[in-house]
Amino acid sequence: MQTSILIYRLFDTANSIELAKAETLLATGSHVSRLRLTRVSPKAIVFKDPPVTVLLTPQQIPVGAKIFPAELRARIYELGVISIIIRINLPPEFAYQDLIDLASAIDHIPESIFLSTLEAVLAAIRPAVNGERAPVVEEDLVIYYFREWRQGWDAVPLLLGEKEPVSPETRRETLANRFSYASDFTILGWDKAIVYEPTGSPDIPDLLEFANSQFLILRYYDHLLNQEIDKMYDAIAEAEQRAIYRRLGEYRRIRRQLLELMADITSITSEIENSLRVTEDVFYARVYTTYLRILRIHDWTASIDQRVEVIQRSYNLLTEEVVTSRSELMELAVIILITLEIVLSLLQIT
Repeated sequence: MQTSILIYRLFDTANSIELAKAETLLATGSHVSRLRLTRVSPKAIVFKDPPVTVLLTPQQIPVGAKIFPAELRARIYELGVISIIIRINLPPEFAYQDLIDLASAIDHIPESIFLSTLEAVLAAIRPAVNGERAPVVEEDLVIYYFREWRQGWDAVPLLLGEKEPVSPETRRETLANRFSYASDFTILGWDKAIVYEPTGSPDIPDLLEFANSQFLILRYYDHLLNQEIDKMYDAIAEAEQRAIYRRLGEYRRIRRQLLELMADITSITSEIENSLRVTEDVFYARVYTTYLRILRIHDWTASIDQRVEVIQRSYNLLTEEVVTSRSELMELAVIILITLEIVLSLLQIT
């Protein structure tokens, strides 16, 4: 059986990573390359800034009760995502039933393997990392990659990670997102996929990983916006307890922060949308867009848009409050000046 298991763990690690600098830093001791699809022309799939891939030292990986030799790679994305990839090439004598038995243990590979590998990669490229942070969100993906597929093999237990029989409805839903170009096929699930590709091309796994990196970034910024909105409400509540002249200063500070945040989020979402363009290849476009739909990436984009709208409304209300308070202060100043002028006039008369 010519089969590999690709296990991905993606981490959001920084505001951005300078890929050219990271590539230079890694090139001294490792095999480094840029992501490039092999079965289509460069114009068919356009990466704005292709991520950097580095080959790491192989490891022995425990899966269930077995230990497998595995290849390790890291892929570094401009928007701060680092993907750790474990590739286990199963021995030829490994039977399909053995793979099904193994599937339930795939999700339980020790997290320390991914975290220690991530830290080693970050240590090597730290001068290229801008705004490093501890990962807040992460994504995982498992791809069963076949170069041969036999009639009668059942894909459902691999996609569900379960050996128990399922209902016809569950089977139909599990196999619903199946795509084929020639003799190959791809079946997509939420965090698992089966790719049968006799040529050995890595294009489909690379596309699915790229989609996961976009999804991860959106999740992080949705989380960030949620935190910032809570901070904004707390800051406004605190400002309201202060004297009016200090309150206006706090309002102006909050407005500046909100304006900067909206500009940053708009820029980031634009970069995500433009990071990959499928222009000519219809098959890859169908796989990629369907997987984005499975990940519900449009729901996350809509959630970010709604949070930005909340921030925009708050910004407008603070602007109105500043303008109104300033007008009231000016009116008060005018009244004081008039009163003072009247008092001075009366004093001169007396």
